[in-house]
Amino acid sequence: MKLLVCVSKTPDTTAKISFTADGTAFNDAGVNYIMNPYDEWYALVRALELKESLGGSVTIVNVGPSSNDTIIRKGLAIGADDAVRIDAEPKSALGVAKQIAAFAKAENYDIIFLGKETIDYNGSEIGGMLAELLDMSYISFGTKLDMNGNVATVAREIEGGKEIVELPTPFVVSAAKGMAEQRIPNMRGIMMAKRKPLKVVPAIDVSDASTPVKYELPAGKAAVKMVDPENMDELIRLLHEEAKVI
Repeated sequence: MKLLVCVSKTPDTTAKISFTADGTAFNDAGVNYIMNPYDEWYALVRALELKESLGGSVTIVNVGPSSNDTIIRKGLAIGADDAVRIDAEPKSALGVAKQIAAFAKAENYDIIFLGKETIDYNGSEIGGMLAELLDMSYISFGTKLDMNGNVATVAREIEGGKEIVELPTPFVVSAAKGMAEQRIPNMRGIMMAKRKPLKVVPAIDVSDASTPVKYELPAGKAAVKMVDPENMDELIRLLHEEAKVI
């Protein structure tokens, strides 16, 4: 099988988030970046499992500048065969989807994987856009994927239960928790990653339907108010007048 895994670079989950003074850009001073966990733990690992059981190849694709190469190399260390970085600065989900679609269109991938969302924007947009641009079927939030020939059985959680879908390749699937288990690259994988190909391809000209103009942090939480346990009238007043829950 010929498999493609889309990966993103995101701030570490423990990073302190801040923006520039005018609120127009993310302040990355001192921020440690990682591969988006949903892309790494679930999408990439499930693609590797399929390659190991059915044969084929796994390619990583990323849209971004050269500073992303370290993140991409980690995916190669985990087990991907090769990688492609599309040399463009991401500005919108649609722009990223167009860049990946332009690359993938000529490659005839059987399955295109990506995480259900990135942990910084939480948009869950690129998978659907990519499937539309490539005229492929799309399954979102997959928690299990099994293959029988060229037919996949994909499970995903829905409101109040689980949905099981069957579909033939090619298709796009976004991976959620349950699709696979995280793998830690070993020393052999890390050494081999240095020799695996990482191809840089030029970006195409794309139009972004929308771009961010300003970022704001959420309002700070109010300080905790302590109420004397003997003063129930005050507690009820606060719940009614300030918390407005009764």
